[in-house]
Parts: sequence; C-alpha cells; structure tokens
Amino acid sequence: MATVSEPSGGVSSRTAAAPTGSAMTGWKPANPAPLGLMGFGITTLVLSTMNANLVNFGKNLPVVLGLAIAYGGLSQLLAGMWEFRTGNTFGAVAFTSYGAFWISFYFLVQTQLPALAKGGDVGNALGLYLWAWGIFTGLMFLCTFASPRAIQLVFLLLTVTFILLGIGNSGASNSAIHWGGYFGLATAAAALYTAVGEIMASVYGHDVLPLGRPYAPTAVLENQANV
Repeated sequence: MATVSEPSGGVSSRTAAAPTGSAMTGWKPANPAPLGLMGFGITTLVLSTMNANLVNFGKNLPVVLGLAIAYGGLSQLLAGMWEFRTGNTFGAVAFTSYGAFWISFYFLVQTQLPALAKGGDVGNALGLYLWAWGIFTGLMFLCTFASPRAIQLVFLLLTVTFILLGIGNSGASNSAIHWGGYFGLATAAAALYTAVGEIMASVYGHDVLPLGRPYAPTAVLENQANV
C-alpha cells in the first residue's frame, strides 16, 4: 500500500519505465498507487469501525470479509504487480504484501479461526499474526523517508495500529483493541486522503491537496517542460 514513485534525480521512475516500441511510443503507465491506497483505506475503514466497537463486530464481519478478498486484497495485489511494471520497488513490495495480508485475513477468519476455537488459543494466535504484520510495517516505515509526508504518516499510524491490535489480542484486552480500531480509522483517513491527492495531481497536473512531497510529481515536471 504505498504510494508514489521512487525519486531519481527528482523525476519519477515511471517515466523511465515506459516502453519504447514503435506501437507504444509515448505510452506510459498510469499511477497504480491511488487504486492500492483506496483498496487499503476502504477495507481498513470498515474493519477499524468494528475494532473500535462503533458497530457490532460479529454481526457485521461478513461485510469486511467481502472487501478483504476483493478490494483490499485483489485490487492491492494488482496494484503491486503494476508497480513492478513502473519500476517502483517500494510500492510493489508494499501493495503486493498488503494485498496478500487482506487475502490471508479472509482465509484466516473463514477457515483457521473456527478450527483454533475448538482447541487452540485464538487470542495468542491472532496476536502473533498481527505482531508479525506490525514488524513488517515498522520496517516499511523506515523506507518512507524519501516519500511524501502523507505516506510516512500512513505507515506510522498503521504500525501503531498493528501493535495495539497485537497487544489487545495477545492479552485479551478489549481496550487495546478499541484503541487499535481508532488508530486504524486514522490510518484509513490518511490513506484515502493520499489516494485522492494522487488522483487530483494526475488529473489536474499539479498538487491540489498538499502531500508533503520532497520532489515534484511527474505531471508537474512535464507541464513545466511544455511551457
């Protein structure tokens, strides 16, 4: 779930990745980051609303499972594959990984947790799962300092979210889970904000929403070159 292209002298790596064949001259791929961010943000928003105990978890869980397999999972997985095509290593690893997270979450809830509930320790098992993703997200956060500040915020909030949910499930603490839900809502808001900002930058050729970029987006550079 990450965003924008890796900087290379201030110019997006997507430009260099465009094919040069005669039939595709001038073609360049669209930015897949907003799709991945939207898939991540919407699914996180729904699940975090339940974790924060704003709606009943058990009765509404099927709603988030549908999102997890389709929008949070499949759309992010595709966004990650397209990020590989653009040459954006960070975006490819992040989107592919979080797409796989949501798909694994679907199968975990649907097939594994019922079996664990019969004789295993659901809380510690789920806590370990969340702690592992918290560690992964923390490591990814360390790779965001050349990215827009908005993306840094997404990964920082997501790291805290996973840690709180890991603590809550491992220690059977509803309070920690609820706080994890609130941080998850903040994470979803940051992801959706960043997605809309990236879409607007692509559509209008300049940043409309401030994202805290350390460099200008490709669309802005291209517009300046054509003046």
